[in-house]
Formats: sequence, structure tokens, C-alpha cells
Amino acid sequence: MVKQRSVGLCVVLTIITCGIYGLYWMASLTDEVGEVTNDPGISGVLAVILSIVTCGIYGIYWGYKMGEKLDFARARNNVPSGSFPVMFLLLNIFGLSIVTCALIQGELNRYSPVM
Repeated sequence: MVKQRSVGLCVVLTIITCGIYGLYWMASLTDEVGEVTNDPGISGVLAVILSIVTCGIYGIYWGYKMGEKLDFARARNNVPSGSFPVMFLLLNIFGLSIVTCALIQGELNRYSPVM
């Protein structure tokens, strides 16, 4: 099930924990995007491990793949798709992966019930 999260709170927690919460957030986003698109692909924990082992290179690829999956989910729901893959790729290349996570969370919040 997709969990409704406050984007601002997730960003603040990532900053004050020096990125540790960001790793958990990345893993959760990976798993939840897989649920929304019915294409689980790689697990969230493995995505985080690969990102750490490759010194962030996998994180760039991860952003692109998450964008592709979200565009697919939008197209399936008859919502105009954006340019998520390219946007997330560029954000991650320039070190703004926290912005990528915030945008992914914002998109996922549309698919989750309000609590």
C-alpha cells in the first residue's frame, strides 16, 4: 500500500539526519512506485545498496527509471504524462536527488488514500 507522506517533513528529516532518512525514503519510494505501476523491478533495499556501492551512479539511473515508471502510471490512468525521466535524470546528475524524491513523493501522494 502506498503511504501518504508529507514532502516537507521528509525533506527536513533527510536534512537533519544527514541523509540517513533519505536512504529509507529512497527505499520506500522504490517499493511504492513498483506497487503503483504493477512493475516491482528492483527492491528498495537493493536500490539503496547499489546506490551506495556505486557512489551514487546507480542513483542517477534510479531517478530515470522511477520517472519512466511514473510516466507509465500516468498514461495508464489517462493523465497527461510529463517528462519525468529526463527531469529526474538531470536533477540527480546535478546532485539534487532530494528534489527528485520530493517530486516522486508528491506524485505518489496522488495515488494514496488521505489519512
